[in-house]
Amino acid sequence: MSIVLNHTIVPAADRHTAATFFAELLGLTVGAPSGPFAPVQVNADLTFDFDDRGQVEPGHYGFLVDDETFDAVLARLAQWPGVDYGSGPQHGWDRAVNHLGGGRGVYVHAPDGHSYELFTAVP
Repeated sequence: MSIVLNHTIVPAADRHTAATFFAELLGLTVGAPSGPFAPVQVNADLTFDFDDRGQVEPGHYGFLVDDETFDAVLARLAQWPGVDYGSGPQHGWDRAVNHLGGGRGVYVHAPDGHSYELFTAVP
């Protein structure tokens, strides 16, 4: 058996708010509560379990996505003027995309301080 990441706990100030932001960003849905978690099924193998029982330390989560998903995320970001996003840490939240590895990439600043990176080619 290969190694597959099945789930990860994402610290949040409010698990429902954080899960909803993440799900809406990626065009996913928030699942039924699972114990203390607000789960978002990312794909067939991975669930993000948002948890508001502890301190939030901002993390970084990177996702390789197809062009269609990337375009949909950019369209949603265009509708969210209060959400910071940009081409990379060295450029701040410049509301632009990068072209590393021959693809496109963007970093999104989530309300809890997490950074969600989406890219269409591995940089």
